[in-house]
Amino acid sequence: MPDGVGSDAIANDSAMIVSEHTTRVFDNDLTKLTQLVAQMGGFAQKQVADAIEALSRRDVTLARQVIAADATVDDLQRQIEEKAVATIALRQPMAIDLRALVAMLRIANDLERIGDLAKNIGKRVIAVSGESSQRTLMRGLRHMATLVVSQLAAVLDSFVDRNPVKALQVWQGDREVDALYVSLFRELLTYTMEDPGTISMCIHHLFCAKNIERVGDHATNIAEAVHYMVEGHAIAGERPKGDTSSYVLESRAPAAPVPA
Repeated sequence: MPDGVGSDAIANDSAMIVSEHTTRVFDNDLTKLTQLVAQMGGFAQKQVADAIEALSRRDVTLARQVIAADATVDDLQRQIEEKAVATIALRQPMAIDLRALVAMLRIANDLERIGDLAKNIGKRVIAVSGESSQRTLMRGLRHMATLVVSQLAAVLDSFVDRNPVKALQVWQGDREVDALYVSLFRELLTYTMEDPGTISMCIHHLFCAKNIERVGDHATNIAEAVHYMVEGHAIAGERPKGDTSSYVLESRAPAAPVPA
């Protein structure tokens, strides 16, 4: 055997072993991060559902639990950020692996904001606990919240399954959430105009409705992150939007006086 051939073969075998080990470790890192993001998503989804339930029943105890649960969501975000940054620094991933890590950072950020929005609803529950609520208003809020929670569940499934088609469906469905918000906005505005005594209650409900609509926006952000992670490019076209509440206010605003 020529000199050096044996040592070259050993070196090549060692390099392959190291490469395979590095790949396995990186795959384990991605798996753990995916599990953390899915866990965080489950917590955020439950926060939103519990917040709406607390609002519906005027359940202050449940509202306080929603507020307290936000600390868990925040802690999971910190864990995800730390692990993702460490993985990028140590493994130096490329292509789809790097996109997956960047996408998980983006998704964790959106989930943290969803937790904040649920916490805001919980605070509103405490504020309105002594006031009566119109059944029709709560029915509208629950309907919109049910749609948003289902959108959030679907987009989290698309992330775990790496399914860009399901993510695109969530992205396209945001228009329906916006349409429900505008309908509820009009209804609340009508109540305040017909009965000034309902203004306080309607304002609290309006803030809750806006928080729910914003949860839908963050679900859409997650859908975009999932699509980018798998396909390597942004979703083509302009984001579908149906929130025309600003135009509702403009159409109801009194006309400006005509100068003499």
